[in-house]
Amino acid sequence: MSLRVLVLGGAGFIGSHLCKKLLTKGYHVVCMDNLSCGNKDNLLDLTQNPKFEFIYHDVVEPLKVEVDQIYNLACPASPVHYQSNAIKTIKTSIFGAINSLGAAKKLKARILLASTSEVYGNPTVHPQREDYWGNVNPTGIRACYDEGKRCAETLFFDYHRQNHVDIRVIRIFNTYGPNMQLNDGRVVSNFIVQALRNEPLTIYGSGEQTRSFCYIDDLVDGMIRAMEQTKSIGPINLGNPHEFTIQELCQKVIQLTKTRSTIIHQPLPQDDPTRRCPDITLAKKLLNWDPKIQLNEGLEKTIPYFQKMIHNHQN
Repeated sequence: MSLRVLVLGGAGFIGSHLCKKLLTKGYHVVCMDNLSCGNKDNLLDLTQNPKFEFIYHDVVEPLKVEVDQIYNLACPASPVHYQSNAIKTIKTSIFGAINSLGAAKKLKARILLASTSEVYGNPTVHPQREDYWGNVNPTGIRACYDEGKRCAETLFFDYHRQNHVDIRVIRIFNTYGPNMQLNDGRVVSNFIVQALRNEPLTIYGSGEQTRSFCYIDDLVDGMIRAMEQTKSIGPINLGNPHEFTIQELCQKVIQLTKTRSTIIHQPLPQDDPTRRCPDITLAKKLLNWDPKIQLNEGLEKTIPYFQKMIHNHQN
């Protein structure tokens, strides 16, 4: 009998890829989403699979489902979305953690939290290791997401210590690929969409701030490895350790799209990290995981998706 796996936020960018990968492993996948950020179009090629099930539900309400594993990805992850309703964002992180952990406790199911590199804030340690406690502004415009995820991690570890829930915690660094939304607000999708429309590419600040970009297939592989291993409950960083400036990413997108776009600069948003790069020593050691797809190849896989999205949006 195959495992029944619940993916909270399964219609979103990362969640939809995770659902697809789990189905290829023969699992029965229950996708749960309130579609506030997710899109059922991301699931179109999964709906005919008899082992796939979609449930419309908001994780701020208790979960009623019978499963063996739970992946909790339910939370807006781009600044545009999580800042548009900050109170809803923090409620999703905290009540979503409580409700999913409550279900895991009742079902004796293993549960994974998709946390984020945002728990490190604007880091003073570089690259970021899991034992770094972070530098987060608790009252800033990003705090609804940053502190919401930090509190979710706290809840996961307290449920583990107090109720012996079988947890896994991963911290996801910048990830990109097909199924991102046109208005996602993240830097890779912003640049690609602006370039394909021949609009100016918007760089916030000098463009010397850095990020590391992990292609979605690599991330999903790491997530499943983290869930299925028994060496560590985490937290474990998942991301590509190759660091690029925003300016370098911008030039790569211009080159690959052959756009006529120019570049404009806007002020850096409040609390935007100046450097962000994961130390993935733990992931290599515990998961035997190391991202395989580097930035140029990943962008070449992603750009055609956005070309199709823009074409469909225009027609």
